[in-house]
Amino acid sequence: MRRFVFAALFVTCAATAAVAQPDAMLSPLATAIACAPPPTFEPASSDAPHIIGGQDAIPRTLFGDRDRLVIGGGTASGLQPGQQFFVRRAITYGSSRASRGSRTLGWLRIVAVNETTAIAAVSQVCGPILVGDHLEPFVEPVVSADIEKDDTPGQPDFTNLAHIVAGNEDRTAVGAGELALIDWGQAQGLMPGARFAIFRDAGGKGVPLTSVGEGVVVSTSKAMALTRITRVRDAIYSGDYVAMRK
Repeated sequence: MRRFVFAALFVTCAATAAVAQPDAMLSPLATAIACAPPPTFEPASSDAPHIIGGQDAIPRTLFGDRDRLVIGGGTASGLQPGQQFFVRRAITYGSSRASRGSRTLGWLRIVAVNETTAIAAVSQVCGPILVGDHLEPFVEPVVSADIEKDDTPGQPDFTNLAHIVAGNEDRTAVGAGELALIDWGQAQGLMPGARFAIFRDAGGKGVPLTSVGEGVVVSTSKAMALTRITRVRDAIYSGDYVAMRK
């Protein structure tokens, strides 16, 4: 039955190849932003399509650039040729497997579909793509020219501080030019382009916070934001303070 489904989708793929358009080339910065984790710890939808295998004669569980993947979902799930999706994997921790957001492994385009199954071509790889990874709708990042500038307008506001959460791949340390999540978002009025200073409590009681870097907001969700670190005086660590510039 598995071989029959693959063979049928080969035929469908040839019939619908003209529907899928070539993917637009992203700049290196836009690619880095698209490969970054989404600014949310919300788990993926339980009915999100998942990768169930590859279109290969030899079964594999690890996939890369330009591979053809079999997706557990078809027209009955709303999939259509030409659609693009991020490939993501949930990050969990602790004995309760609590959600810590998602890791972005790349993105792909649907090239063939029937009612229950689809085939997708990998367009970009950000990390190892595995069987079981899920799909989320692809949104091309909006990259303002200001994001690449190292500006420090206004003064840091210390009345209410945010925090560095993590870098890409859930790393606890990031450097200049890299991306990091912070625990502020739209609920705090944060918008893309907002500038901030980064501080660390390195001395204890009575000792002023130490300036360690600068950054800019790239994108936001309700409770979190993806940011780009524009300047560092030391490595930026999870837990460092973020003071918005006013």
